Amino acid sequence: MLPQLLLVLLGALALTIVSFRRGWQAPLVLAVTGAAVSFVPGLPRLELPPDVILSVVLPPLLFSTTTDFSWRGFVRRWRSITDLGVLLVVVTTAVVGAVAAWAVPWLGLGTALVLAAVVSPPDAVTAVAIGGRLGLPARVLTTLKGESLVNDAAALTLFSTATAAVAGTETVIGNPVLFFLFEAVGGVLVGALLGRAVHAVRTRLWNPANMTALAVLTPFTAYAVGEALEVSGVLAVVAAGFALSRRSVRTVYATRIAERDAWHLLDVLLEAFVFAYLGLQFRFLLQDALEGGSSLPALAWASAVVLLAVVVVRVAWVTGGGLLMRRLLRGRFSPGGRHYSAREDLVIAWTGMRGVVTLAAAAGIPERTASGEPFPHRADLQVLAFAVAVGTLLLQGSTLPALIRRLRVEAPEEREWLEQQRERARELASRTARKELSRARDEAQDPVDRRVAELVLQRAEQLAALRAAESAEDEDAAEGRRAARTGVQLRRRMIGAQREALVGAQEDGAVAEEAVRELLEQLDLDEAALSQRSSPRL
Repeated sequence: MLPQLLLVLLGALALTIVSFRRGWQAPLVLAVTGAAVSFVPGLPRLELPPDVILSVVLPPLLFSTTTDFSWRGFVRRWRSITDLGVLLVVVTTAVVGAVAAWAVPWLGLGTALVLAAVVSPPDAVTAVAIGGRLGLPARVLTTLKGESLVNDAAALTLFSTATAAVAGTETVIGNPVLFFLFEAVGGVLVGALLGRAVHAVRTRLWNPANMTALAVLTPFTAYAVGEALEVSGVLAVVAAGFALSRRSVRTVYATRIAERDAWHLLDVLLEAFVFAYLGLQFRFLLQDALEGGSSLPALAWASAVVLLAVVVVRVAWVTGGGLLMRRLLRGRFSPGGRHYSAREDLVIAWTGMRGVVTLAAAAGIPERTASGEPFPHRADLQVLAFAVAVGTLLLQGSTLPALIRRLRVEAPEEREWLEQQRERARELASRTARKELSRARDEAQDPVDRRVAELVLQRAEQLAALRAAESAEDEDAAEGRRAARTGVQLRRRMIGAQREALVGAQEDGAVAEEAVRELLEQLDLDEAALSQRSSPRL
C-alpha cells in the first residue's frame, strides 16, 4: 500500500503545481482528475481505514489554520464568525438533513443528518485566496477565515454525534443534545489545557527543530486525548492551536519561521492527498452504492437536490441576516463592527465551496455500526458528499472572481484605518529602536562600540551600519571585525526591544494585531539575516 500512497501523493502534488501555475482551482482539478482516473480498467482500489483520515489528516489541517489567524481579529468579528461558523452550521445540518431525507427516502433521517453534517462546513481556503488577490476588505477575509475554523469544529462535532446515534455507539451521555454540549465544552477545555502545557514546555526549549517537532505533534495529541476522554477531539485541536498561536510571539524567532514553513508544507500535501484520494475512490463508491440498491438517476437527482439546498440555505441566511442587521444599525461603519454592506453579504453568501473537511469527514464515516452491521448507505453518503464538494467548486468557485469584480467590493475607510494601524506600529518600532540605540551608545565605554552605535543609530538600518563599520578606515583589522560584531549585537538588542514593545502594544489593544503581526514577521526575518551574517561560515 505504501508505494500506492506515494504515487497518489506525488501525482496530487504535480497536479497542484500545474494548477497553481495555470491559475486553476487545484481542489477541483484533483477531485475531477482522480474521479476520471478511477475508471481506468484494472485500477486497484486504495482504501484507508476511516479512523486514519480523521485522526491523521484532519488534526494538522485544523491546527495550522489557527497558527495563521489573528486572535484579536477573531474577537473583533466574533459575532459574525459565530453566526456563520456555528448557527449556520446547525441550521444547514437541520435543513439539508430534512431535504436529504425527503429527496433520498431510503437513507432515513438519522443517516441523512450524517450527510448534512458532512456537507455543512464551507472551506474558505479558495475564497480567501481569491478574495485576497482581488482586494476584498480585511473584515470580510477575517470573517471567512474565522468561519472556516469554527465551522469545521462545529460540523465535525455534529458529525460525531450523528454518527454515534446511527451506529448505536454507547456514549457517556445518552441524550444527543447534552452529549453534543459535553463534547464541545470538554473539547475546548482539553485543548486549552494542553496548549498551555505545551507552551510551558516550549518556553524552556531553545532548539527550533525540537520546538517545531513539539508543535507538529500537538494536534495529533490533542485529538487523541480528546477522543480518549469522549469529548470533541476536533475542538481540542482548535483550542490547543489558539492557545499556542496567541503565545507564539514569545518563542524564538527561528521557531516561528520554521513552523510557518512546516505548516504550509503539511497543508499543501494533506489537502492535495485528500482530494486526490477521494477522487480515486469515486468509481468504487459508485459501484458499492449501485450494488446496495441505489440507481444512477436517483443518485444524480439526490446530488442535485442536496447541492441546491446547501447553496440556498447559505445565501438565504447571509443575505437575510445582513439585511436585518443593516436596518437595525443603519449601515454605520466601524472597523470592529459586525455588519457588512449588501455587496459584501452577497460575496460572503457565495463563498460556500466545500472542501477538504467535507471529503475527509465523508471518508471517515465508519464502515460498521456497534453491532457489527455495515454502516447504512455509507457509499451513498460518500458519493453525495463528493458530488456536493465538486458541485460547489464548479458553481461557486469558478464564478466567485467574476462576482467580486462585478460588485466592486471595496472599503476605502477600512484600508485607511488599517494603514493608520500599520503606521502606528512602524512608528512604535522606529521610536523604540532609536531609544534603545541611544541607550546603548550612552552606555558604551569602548570608543569603537560608541562609534558603531552612533552609525547604527544614524542609519537605523543594520546593513548600512555594518557597511559603515566595515568601510571605516581602521588601522587595525581586528578592530574592524570587533566593530562588525558590535553592530550585530546592537541590531539584535534593538530587534528584541522592538518586539517587546510591539507585543506589549498588541496585548494592551493599542495597535491592531494585523499590523503588529506584519512587523513581527519582518523582525523575524531581520534576525534570521543577522544570524546568517554572524555565522562562522560567513
